[in-house]
Amino acid sequence: MSSNVDHKHWAAFIILYKHLHSTKKPKPPKPQNAITIAVSSRVLFNMEREQQIYEQQGMEEYIKHQVEHETEPFSPGPAFSFVKALEAVNTRLRELYPESEELFDVVLMTNNHAYVGLRLINTINHYQLFIERFCMTGGNSPIGYLKAYHTNLYLSADPVKVREALEEGIAAATMFTPETIKEVSETQLRVAFDGDAVLFSDESERIYKAHGLDKFFEHEKAHENKPLDHGPLKGFLEALGKLQKKFYGKGQRMDCPIRTYLVTARSAASSGTRALKTLRSWGLEIDEALFLAGAPKGPMLEKIRPHLFFDDQMFHVEGAAEMGTVACHVPYGIAQKVTKKGLKDTETSASK
Repeated sequence: MSSNVDHKHWAAFIILYKHLHSTKKPKPPKPQNAITIAVSSRVLFNMEREQQIYEQQGMEEYIKHQVEHETEPFSPGPAFSFVKALEAVNTRLRELYPESEELFDVVLMTNNHAYVGLRLINTINHYQLFIERFCMTGGNSPIGYLKAYHTNLYLSADPVKVREALEEGIAAATMFTPETIKEVSETQLRVAFDGDAVLFSDESERIYKAHGLDKFFEHEKAHENKPLDHGPLKGFLEALGKLQKKFYGKGQRMDCPIRTYLVTARSAASSGTRALKTLRSWGLEIDEALFLAGAPKGPMLEKIRPHLFFDDQMFHVEGAAEMGTVACHVPYGIAQKVTKKGLKDTETSASK
C-alpha cells in the first residue's frame, strides 16, 4: 500500500508541475498584488458522493475511490459559476491593463493528500479553469495558508473552518448548494450582500435583539450620522470596488463586468440612511441597494441572479437557496447566539 501511495504522491506533483508551467496560460499575479479567492474543493465541484464514502466507510475507501476514478471529472459545484465569472473579469482587466497584477487569483484549498488531488487537477484541466495555486493540506488546518496568500475571501462547505477563518480576521462564508441553481451571467460578476453583521458590524442587530423594533428605529435615527463599524465582508466589497474603479477609469462604468448589491431587511425611511452614509464614509459605492422592510429576500435575489449572496442568518440563506440562489452563511454576530430550532434561525430581523 505504501509504495503505491508514494507513487501516486509523486505522480500528483509531476502533473501539478506541468499544470503550473503551461505556456498557454497567462502568468498568475503575485499574492500580495492579487485579490485572492480561496475555495474548497467541495464547493468548486460536486463531491457529495465522495464525502459520503469518507463519512461512512473511512479514509482508506475514500482514497481508493478517488484513485480509481481519477480520470473522471467532477461535476460543477456551487462556486463553479462564480469562479468562471472571476475569470471573465480577469480577461477584461488584462485587455485594459496588460501589465497589471490587480486581478482575481483563485486558490484551491483541499484537505486531501496530493495523490488524491490528481482527480482535482484533472477536473480543472477538463473545464479549462485558470487555477494555478493549490493547497493540499493533508488534513491540516488551512488558516496558515490563507494568511500566506493574503486571502480576501474564503468559501467552504465546512462551517468549522469558516468560523476559524473569521476568528482570524479572514472574510469567510459557508456555501450552500440549492437543489436547482438559477442560471447566472457569464460576463458580469454579481455579488449581493446583507448589511448588518456582514458588511457592517452587528451593533444595530444587538439593539434589535435586546430591545425590539421600535428601539432599533430610535437608535438608528439618533445615530444616522455615525458610521457603523465594519463587518467581516467589508474588505471583500472594498476589493471589488477597487477593481470596478479600474473599469471606470477607462470610461466603462456602464459596461463594468462587476456589479454589487445591498439586499437588506432594513426599511429605507427609518433605518436606510445610516447604512448608505456608512458606505459613503468608507468611500465605497454599491451599485444597487434594496431595502425590503422585512420582506423575504428570495424573490428579489431571483431577479438579481447573483453568483453569491452573503447573509448572517440561516433563515435568509435558506430562503434564497429555495429560489435557486447560491447563498453563503456568514456565522458572525449576535444572530449566531440566539436559540436555534434545527438548522433554521426562526427569528426574522428587521435590521438585516
